[in-house]
Order: sequence, then C-alpha cells, then structure tokens
Amino acid sequence: MIFRTTNPGTGRPALRRVRTTAAPRPLRHRLDPATVEEIPFHAADGVRLGLTRVDTGDDDRPAVLLLHGHTASADMFLLPETRNLVDVLLDDGYEPWLLDWRGSCRLPYNETGRRYTYDDVALHDIPEAVRHIRTRIGDRPLFVVAHCIGSLALSLSMTAGLVPGLAGVVSQGVFLTPKLAGRTSLRMTLAGELLKSRIDHIPVDIRKVGLWSKYTPLFALAARKATCPDPTCQILHNSAWGTGASLFVHEHLTDTTHDRLAELLGPAPLWILPHLRRIELARTVVRWHDTDQRYRALPPNALDAAARIDTPVLLLAGSENGLWLDSQKLCRDVLARRRPQLDVTYTEIPGYGHLDTFLGRGAALDVFGHILDFLGERR
Repeated sequence: MIFRTTNPGTGRPALRRVRTTAAPRPLRHRLDPATVEEIPFHAADGVRLGLTRVDTGDDDRPAVLLLHGHTASADMFLLPETRNLVDVLLDDGYEPWLLDWRGSCRLPYNETGRRYTYDDVALHDIPEAVRHIRTRIGDRPLFVVAHCIGSLALSLSMTAGLVPGLAGVVSQGVFLTPKLAGRTSLRMTLAGELLKSRIDHIPVDIRKVGLWSKYTPLFALAARKATCPDPTCQILHNSAWGTGASLFVHEHLTDTTHDRLAELLGPAPLWILPHLRRIELARTVVRWHDTDQRYRALPPNALDAAARIDTPVLLLAGSENGLWLDSQKLCRDVLARRRPQLDVTYTEIPGYGHLDTFLGRGAALDVFGHILDFLGERR
C-alpha cells in the first residue's frame, strides 16, 4: 500500500531519513562498471560535487557534458530501463561526462548543509567542471547538453565568459528567458512567504516523511484532481512541488521509471525561491548577489550580456511543457531581434512535456536524434 508509512511493530510514523554525507550516492546504470569513472571533485568554494566520466578507451571522441535540472541528478541520463541519452551518445562516437552540481538529489545540499543560489552554480560548479574536463580531453571538442535549471545556470556562466570555446550547447526547457504560467508564479510566491517559517524544503516521497507530518497538506493539495494514485507522481506531475505545474506527460514514462520518481527527483528547497522568483519576474537570468564582490564576474543580467555567447545553441522544448511554457521559443525570438549575429536555433518536440524529453520511453526516437544532428554538424 503506497500510503503505509508506519512500522507495524511500533505503530509510530517512519522516521525521516536525511542524508548528511556529501559523497554522492551510487549511480544506477547498466554500463560496464569498469567504464564508469567517478572523479573526486570540489567546486572552487570547497563544496563537494559529483563528476562522472564514461570511458570508452577512445581518446579521439568529442566530449559531451550533461547537466541535470534542480533536484534531479546524473541518473536522469542513465536510465537502465530505457535507451537513454548516454547510450545514444556512446553509440554515435561521443564521450559522456556527467556533472552532479550542488542541486543534485545524489547530494544532500537541498536538505542539509550550505545553502546556495544559482550564482554559485554558474560561478563555481559549471566552470570548474569544464576546466577539469578540458585538462583530461586536451583540444578535443567539448559540447554541453543541459536541462532546465542546469541550462539556466549555464546561460549565466556563458554570458559571464566563464566557459568559452564550447563546440556547441543544447539547452532543454529553458535558457535565457524563463516564463512560467501565472498561477505557477503566484503559488511560488505564496509558498515562499507562507511556508518559509515552517519548512525549508518540499519532499517528494511521503514514505520518508510520514503520512501524518507537516508535509501532509502539500501532498493532499497535489492529489486534487489527480488521475494517478501515487503521491510522488501527484506532487511532481500534478503539482511540481506545489506550484501547480506539470513536469512530464504521464503516459510517456515506463512503469519502472514511474516507480523510480522519488529516486530520480528529490526535495525542492524553498530557500532558493527568492532567486528563482527574481529571475522569473525579470524574464531573464539575473544575478542574485548584487553587492557581494565575490560574484562580480557574473553579469547582473544575462540577456544584456548575450553577445558574449560564442558557440552555437540549440533551444529544445516539448510542445506540452507545463512548467516553462514556451520559454525557448521566446528566447529564440528575443535573441533573433536583439542579437541576430548569434547562431541560435529552436526545435519543438510535438507531444512532449518537460522531463519526459529525457525520461520518456520514446525519447531515443523522438528527441535524441535532434541532439545528435546538432552535435554531428559541429563535431
């Protein structure tokens, strides 16, 4: 029973399990373990992150860095139950690198430890990963495929000039011009103000927090008008952590992927909302730390600094994106008007939402070909 959260022997609610170690939990994959290299890796500010290389034994392959979204992890690119993006890249002659930046659910920082903003991801996590990869690959081309907040943070790194010389970037979901539905924006604001004194993050697995917990009203709200009985699916597909948005097209997930949602997506920290809210109101990626000189390398407004983008960009989005709506199409139109010299193209995937562009059972057929075509033209 999915709502059973108590121990029959004691009758007490299950204790909440919070990870405190900074070591990433193991990845789940079906690759030869000998080819998966976990690399000890710290950002410039000392935060431990996760960097993984899939070693093919071929030193001539172009490298591709994969960036997950907030509360997801490198696992989203390695689903053993489907033909995943890493499989496709390997078969097409690329060397995949996967970064678990500080918003990864393989790491504990969304629940415990040092708080952060997307400035930290753009200034430390992504540039440091790129520098590390380049020390290993030499002058081979380096591409980036980035999803959601990973893509948003990458746009700030790029417009700061911190990751120059990339061979190409695939941005999925959102890039320079975030656009949320009105009700999503409103709920995000209300949640930040009304809940911040009671909770600091929104969980996705009711089995870890207990049915009778302070999080129960959030799960109850997410269950309204839901067609799936799984509480984790409800709070993600039907509510996107309480914002009222939808993260994927439900029927695109295999049963196995659906059952793994609590593993693939973790708790969402509420303390990140002020930065996200500022970004959404500005309709572009803006720096949070305006007076802290440690962040002066980042532009105050990424869109205003878009002329520093020195690589081709493919903006990718599902036509049914229930979170970022038509942000990518907006980005293409804005850049075409303001920075026509940039090499930016837009591709819409019919019938797909947000996360299912990578997690969907048919993503290898419907989505990944667009990524390979873009990379192949520039390798």
